Amino acid sequence: MIVLKRYLRWSLLSALSGLLAGVAAAIFLILLEWATQTRDAHTVIIWFLPLAGFLMGWVYHRHGHGVDAGSNLILDEIHDPRKIIPFRMAPFVLVGTVLTHLFGGSAGREGTAVQMGASLSDQLTRILKIEPEERKILLVAGAGAGFGAAIGAPWAGAIFGMEVLAIGKLRLFAWFQCLVASFVGFHVAHLVGAHHTEYPAVIALSFDVKTVAVVAFSGILFGLCVIAFVRVTHFIEHLLKKYVSYAPLKPFVGGVLVVLFFRLLGTDRYAGLGIPVILEALRVPSDFASPALKAFATALTLGSGFKGGEFIPLVFIGATLGSALSVVFHVSCQLLASVGFAAIFAGAANTPLACSIMAVELFGFPIAPYAFVACFMSYYSSGHQGIYRAQRVDAHKHRHLRRVLGYFTVQ
Repeated sequence: MIVLKRYLRWSLLSALSGLLAGVAAAIFLILLEWATQTRDAHTVIIWFLPLAGFLMGWVYHRHGHGVDAGSNLILDEIHDPRKIIPFRMAPFVLVGTVLTHLFGGSAGREGTAVQMGASLSDQLTRILKIEPEERKILLVAGAGAGFGAAIGAPWAGAIFGMEVLAIGKLRLFAWFQCLVASFVGFHVAHLVGAHHTEYPAVIALSFDVKTVAVVAFSGILFGLCVIAFVRVTHFIEHLLKKYVSYAPLKPFVGGVLVVLFFRLLGTDRYAGLGIPVILEALRVPSDFASPALKAFATALTLGSGFKGGEFIPLVFIGATLGSALSVVFHVSCQLLASVGFAAIFAGAANTPLACSIMAVELFGFPIAPYAFVACFMSYYSSGHQGIYRAQRVDAHKHRHLRRVLGYFTVQ
């Protein structure tokens, strides 16, 4: 009876968490679609990116104390709970990300959904009698639900919240809550009317030695790209922090550099999410310039303080790089682009299992073995410094290289 009451309580709490994350993700995706369509219809608006950056920076400078750390704040609160995440995190990051995309910044969306899902779930602590350990579980469930609802991959969302906490081990302590919250969030977002990008399913593939070897080697390259991207982004952050003392001027300067970069290239191809380019890379071979240029545009945008996640830009980088590599290795363009889509974020977020599952949800079951190989190779080759600085290292990656099963730990 006690066990039944416990699961009933957690079913309700997790469903509430998923409901909040799903509604927030749906509103966000709808606004993001509007921002993208508006920018595409009026490309001159990109010239105002520096002013949007200044406004965003000023609002966070004046009123964003305690929420400006973003996803890292959520991870810190899960590891070491101290105080409830302020409600303003959700609307601040929502508006900030929409402005970034409206005016052409190169950023993603899943990081924003994770922050909204977790911060809104944490507000339940103010209303209900939530114990500290229960609060930790709600934060994990809310983060995963936001991730799954934004991508359209609920199984991946259920794993992501737990896997992103620490490097080296997957703690399945909140599997039930994450599962409920992620699926509720996904279906709520769908019912509200959020649009998820539909990616072409990978056709049935033969599991041959040559292709596996190519995918594994490509996974290593994706991991090395993650290292380069993270270092360039952190270098830009350090540079602006050193030479620009007034916080609102950092995104202003970054906005100027992004606009000049686009004008220098003579194209807005690398503005916003870049979904059309990703879909193109899944159909026909890409070039090697596309991932490099997108990586630089995103490093400038996020490194200078604009809001938005890294997921879609990294997916852009991985898909176009994989697509370009398919010509070199003479393998399926769709296959390498699809595994690159998932593997590069697996290395950047240190979430290889969630990203392997995500690849299956988005591209179909035939990609499963290749996605698993690419995601874990990217994970092992990307080092211990990913896009989330608050991640803790529970065990060094290479200690588990010979015994992958040791990755899964129930606590």
